[in-house]
Amino acid sequence: MTGSDRLALAAPIDAPDAPVIEIASPTRRDEARGAMAVAAALREAGVPVRDLAVAVRDLDPYEEPLFRAALQYGIAPVFWTQLRVTRTRPYALVESVCEALAGEAADRETLLRPLELRWSPATSHGADPQSTEWPIEPGAVHRAREALPAASRSVPEWIEVIESTDGVDDRFRRFLEWLDAAPAPEPASVAALLGETVEGYADRGLPETKAADSPALLDTETDARAVVRVRTLVRQLRHKFADRLEEGTLERSWSDVADLAGVIATQRPGRREHSNARALDVFEANDVWTLEVPYVIAVGLTAEEWPNPSQSVLPPEFQEAVLRGEGSSEALAPQPAWVGGRDRDQFVDTLRVAERCVVVTRHTRTPAGDDVARSPLLDHIETRRISESSRRRLVGTERELPPALREIVGGESAERDERPEGDDD
Repeated sequence: MTGSDRLALAAPIDAPDAPVIEIASPTRRDEARGAMAVAAALREAGVPVRDLAVAVRDLDPYEEPLFRAALQYGIAPVFWTQLRVTRTRPYALVESVCEALAGEAADRETLLRPLELRWSPATSHGADPQSTEWPIEPGAVHRAREALPAASRSVPEWIEVIESTDGVDDRFRRFLEWLDAAPAPEPASVAALLGETVEGYADRGLPETKAADSPALLDTETDARAVVRVRTLVRQLRHKFADRLEEGTLERSWSDVADLAGVIATQRPGRREHSNARALDVFEANDVWTLEVPYVIAVGLTAEEWPNPSQSVLPPEFQEAVLRGEGSSEALAPQPAWVGGRDRDQFVDTLRVAERCVVVTRHTRTPAGDDVARSPLLDHIETRRISESSRRRLVGTERELPPALREIVGGESAERDERPEGDDD
């Protein structure tokens, strides 16, 4: 690889076919509100919702403010994003059960963790489906933590401790008896016991999430998706655990079961996909390259979000030397992430999919009041910046499209009017 090839990782971005309009807002929430105000104003101007899409490099910091802004403007958003299952309660519950079964003894915190995560007996295993005693309420778990000793014990010893300790709910003993009856970790028994854990959560834990959720039920949706994903994970775990045992790369231990579950979970297959012709699609930028959409709203064009700063432990001076191929570093392969190569490609894809216009948004300060720089990716293209007064009218009660965007929509309307009869889709 020559020096010019290496530096081509950061080559200038070709001008997009569609015009680019830039909107700067004070905060991230203002930015999300502005993005959804654009979508709402375009809808009012006659643009079908199927002709709109929102793209974000990373939805994690933007999903919640975009969701709230969408509700404010009466828009139904659909977020197409991978589920980070390891961050969900159903996965944490399965992991905590494995940890409680691992080894010959468990301390108080390890023992109580599944109950904190709403472990419940599945109704298919004899629990009364009408009973409200499960899951154990947080207050009862807290009282048990105060009453029980902290030192590690075997499960039978913990049962004796609970039976001799005043003020500890009998449900704790029943949970410990369930642990004590757990079979040795074999592929079939792992699937059965962890499957029972997931079904108990679906029966008892998920309704708790719904009861505590906001009217939008965003947490409930995530929890329900996680239940489905962890069910699949448990089925995969049975087969992969059998394969690893046959290969001799794992032992028959619950700790190894937990480790293997983590490996499967972090592969993060599957996406949240809805077929809803009336909803506004919100994508991560990695997923827009196959689309063709007239209007794209690209959110998060700041130097801290897009491109995402490299987290390499190598000094910037060394990275630059490798990129330039200077001296002995010529034999080393550079990482595209050093120059934001992956984020750059996703930005280019976002520009390419837009047929009529790209609206890029950014915010200018953090919640602490620190300045947030404009994305360097925008330096490669020509944008028409919207004034602050136009932005205020856009997000205000008037919901007035900025003049630059109004010209584009007006031109599209004129094109529609000039089409011969029968050409309209």
